[in-house]
Amino acid sequence: MTDAAIIATTLKTIRKARKLGRPRLARMAGLSERQLSKLEGAARTHPLKADAITRLATALGVPEAVLTGDMAVSETDLTPMAETKCTTGCCG
Repeated sequence: MTDAAIIATTLKTIRKARKLGRPRLARMAGLSERQLSKLEGAARTHPLKADAITRLATALGVPEAVLTGDMAVSETDLTPMAETKCTTGCCG
């Protein structure tokens, strides 16, 4: 798998707009909270394996190209996610 870079500010902006906390997004994307914190805290971009970018994009419900900066962030990307009714934590 090849590495790509994500735009740190885009990741954080979308996460907050989606009203997802770091612990929940980290769980949904299969990352540790510490990894996610490092990604969001990067100066501009942060290299990441392609499969991790895919998992983050899927968890956030946005195209991968938005996280890598190849596509502009749309209004849809910034809408809050629907609330889950799951109480066991299995759904993120």
